[in-house]
Amino acid sequence: MPQKQIIPYGLWPSPIGAIQTSRRLRLEDVLWDQSGALLWLEGHSDQNKIIVHPPSKAVYDLVAEPSPRGSVGYGGGDFTVQNGWVVFAGADGRLYRRRLGSGRSNPITPPSGAVASPQISPDGRRVLYIASDGAEDCLALVDSEGHSQPIPLTSQADFYMQPAWHPAGEWIAWIEWDHPNMPWDGARLKLGRLAGNPPRLVEQDVIAGDSCTPVCQPLFSPNGRWLAYISTDGDWEKLMLLDLETGSQQTLLSAGGLLLSTPAWVQGLRFYGWGRDSRRIFYFQYHTGQSSLWQIDLESERRSQIDTAPYTWLAQLAVSPHDDQLAFIASSPSIPNRVVRWDGNRLVVERHSDPEEIPPEYLPTPQTIAWTALDGSTVYGLYAPPANPRCTAEGLPPAIVNIHSGPTTQACFRYNAEAAYFTSRGYAWLDVNYRGSSGYGRSYIQKLRGKWGIFDVEDAAGGAQALVAQKLADQNLMTLRGSSAGGFTVLNTLIRFPGCFRAGICLYGVSNLFTLAQKTHKFEAHYHETLVGPLPEASQLYQERSPVFHAAQIRDPLLLFHGSEDRTVPPEQTEQIVAALLQQAIPHQYNKYEGEGHGFKKTETIRDVFDATEQFLQKYVLYST
Repeated sequence: MPQKQIIPYGLWPSPIGAIQTSRRLRLEDVLWDQSGALLWLEGHSDQNKIIVHPPSKAVYDLVAEPSPRGSVGYGGGDFTVQNGWVVFAGADGRLYRRRLGSGRSNPITPPSGAVASPQISPDGRRVLYIASDGAEDCLALVDSEGHSQPIPLTSQADFYMQPAWHPAGEWIAWIEWDHPNMPWDGARLKLGRLAGNPPRLVEQDVIAGDSCTPVCQPLFSPNGRWLAYISTDGDWEKLMLLDLETGSQQTLLSAGGLLLSTPAWVQGLRFYGWGRDSRRIFYFQYHTGQSSLWQIDLESERRSQIDTAPYTWLAQLAVSPHDDQLAFIASSPSIPNRVVRWDGNRLVVERHSDPEEIPPEYLPTPQTIAWTALDGSTVYGLYAPPANPRCTAEGLPPAIVNIHSGPTTQACFRYNAEAAYFTSRGYAWLDVNYRGSSGYGRSYIQKLRGKWGIFDVEDAAGGAQALVAQKLADQNLMTLRGSSAGGFTVLNTLIRFPGCFRAGICLYGVSNLFTLAQKTHKFEAHYHETLVGPLPEASQLYQERSPVFHAAQIRDPLLLFHGSEDRTVPPEQTEQIVAALLQQAIPHQYNKYEGEGHGFKKTETIRDVFDATEQFLQKYVLYST
């Protein structure tokens, strides 16, 4: 190995460029057909397509137009496949159907808002799905050939997700919930019976869950006897079974520290699946930012882990109805997303998201760190030191402290293109899983209730202080970065803790809680009530925690990005901050991208964000006096 060059931190030459990073393929879902064909959804920039790999045959593109994309809420639930037929949600808000191998995509619903989570009935004659016009959501049914108008089955709840068919076709199950809850706060699992021609919902009963008890992913066993679902178990989760013959319920899987799901920010999430003989369930288990693959036998309740090394994060589990092969999306800090198949003995890579993989020595190797919050709570983070086999530097590195969005999500041990870009250039990177993050139990999530803008801010500053105390970064070269809800934390931290960071980077961040409460989309329309408090009673708290009313106190340079078409956090929220920075003559830069929404997808936009960020850091952090 050649001797390392001594080059200042932040200036190391890296093979990870903005262009390369922006071109990475998205792998978003994977499903099996009864024939043994494996299908997955991949996307690049703002275009998605469905790919098919038939058994012992070549891979081919099935659908590219219209772009398959579920459009209810934040998306997901993009397509389904059964017995050689694919039904997908088009980006134009219609459901489409087409045969595997040949033919064209035919619309089966009229354009009427947003659709997601199609599920084909066992006899193939109908499709169950979620529909939304932005104001009202419903569970709906449509003829699979589109010969009749869709039938709304129920619209009594505010939200629906994860519809499922019983194999006999008479019963269906789904998850629903109401404002002001998010699905991880409380939801209901319902079991309904269809009758008539056309079918109508003639019975529906709550099987589990309520406004304080979240449940998710109902799934009938192939033999029709069981309905499985995930429910809370105190601070953790359990896998439940409803015996449809006797009506009795039993806990199949429960243990302290057991997490079986992640927050349902999108439609169509799958964390477990039935074996084709109805005697086994395959499932993911989550622990401290990592996930693993397991199976459990229903009769003996014996569990065994399936080796998925070198992957540390798994998503979208699919079990083949043909032969019990498994497929899922897998990654690790050094491996970008892949479609991976388990054939019963070994793992087979079906699709790489990055065909020109970067040498692993340039990629971050995060480790868990922890520190103590002001109230005595333990706070968690993932720290990655600079990583470049050709460079070294003296002293402690500059650090980027990153605040995840949500806020009810978490930073995990999976591939992180943003972190890799900067750690390969000589920056340390800390992802803060502040109080309120998922992945550490229900009580950790609930710590942020009423405290958004307080605990997340304290933990952002605390993360920087922890890096200094543990001698992991230079206290004078800290940058705070965050997007969306994370951007809200960035702005508030610069206001409450001036000088703690040399600079801030805010991507489409929330700055005005009043505006957020009035203008955000339906899915998050009442999220703020849990995080801060209801209006008008909590008006004083909204005033105190909205960065826009205190932006004059910002003293540190700030880089801001926003999309012109953002409907979740309108660009006016950033522009009000920019106006205050101009008035106070605070160094800043604002990049607004035409046609972009909440989260950037265009290659040229992502490239510009990386380039602008690197130039900003060099000017205001590395070379600032």
